[in-house]
Amino acid sequence: MKYFTPLIVLALTLWGCAQNALDTNNLNLSSGRVERIENFASEFAAPRNIDVWLPDGYSATEEYAVLYMHDGQMLFDSTASWNKQEWGVDETMNQLLEEGTIRNSIVVGIWNTESRHSEYFPQQPFESLPEEVQDSLLTQGKRNQESGRFKTAVSSDNYLKFIVTELKPFIDQKYSTLPDRKNTFIAGSSMGGLISMYALCEYPDVFQGAACLSTHWIGTFDTLNNPIPAAFVAYLDANLPSPQSHSIYFDFGTETLDALYEPYQVSVDSIMVKHGFSSENWKTLKFEGEDHSEKAWKKRLHIPLQFLLGKE
Repeated sequence: MKYFTPLIVLALTLWGCAQNALDTNNLNLSSGRVERIENFASEFAAPRNIDVWLPDGYSATEEYAVLYMHDGQMLFDSTASWNKQEWGVDETMNQLLEEGTIRNSIVVGIWNTESRHSEYFPQQPFESLPEEVQDSLLTQGKRNQESGRFKTAVSSDNYLKFIVTELKPFIDQKYSTLPDRKNTFIAGSSMGGLISMYALCEYPDVFQGAACLSTHWIGTFDTLNNPIPAAFVAYLDANLPSPQSHSIYFDFGTETLDALYEPYQVSVDSIMVKHGFSSENWKTLKFEGEDHSEKAWKKRLHIPLQFLLGKE
């Protein structure tokens, strides 16, 4: 269990308020608006942009649950993303809010950096690997900068400290949020699925639920004699939060990179059952014919959003 003192929170909150929030009128949104905090400074992680999506009719007189999402630059506008794809978060959130199937919520999109793989790879499972395996993974990543693997040492513990002790206090101070655990969630895909799972386990007093889409259980891009999936399963077995107070969503497709995930997800599912999770607080879904892309995640985003943010 991680914690921080009220004095530290207050100091970080006041420090964070010095950061500017800009209206991003140039984003192509279908609903709501996005306020961008540019180059949000951190003691623990590299500066990065933060996009805060506020629904139509957002009011300081109401209170909102908060969903933190990784890969923030991929969430709202395909014309501004590197691959011209997006999650369609604004469209899906607006539809669900209009239907009344989810509680009032805002979304905090945390941009990734060039150290994405290092920030999103769960640190404790990584450090449980034999040292020669750790060294090999880090060396390969530094030698091949195009591989998308580790370009720096694994730093996910610091990345989560940034979210929990710096970003969240800022968001809760600036916006009209419900700051308690029951109204705080985290979500991502691929490596973002891994770090969302890790956040829920490391900070169970902060996050009530996590959505992990196309979770990258293999950790790298190799499946032959790969010890990483077993390390993740062992970590979950030792650190899963209580099913009485937490919710977890997993899914995977059957095409491209997602085609590799099913056997590892089956192992994870066995741990979920062992720890008492049931259909009330856990889902694992398989999507036939779907690949590893924002287009695929966009098509099914409504499912994890309803699962996590559904009205109590």
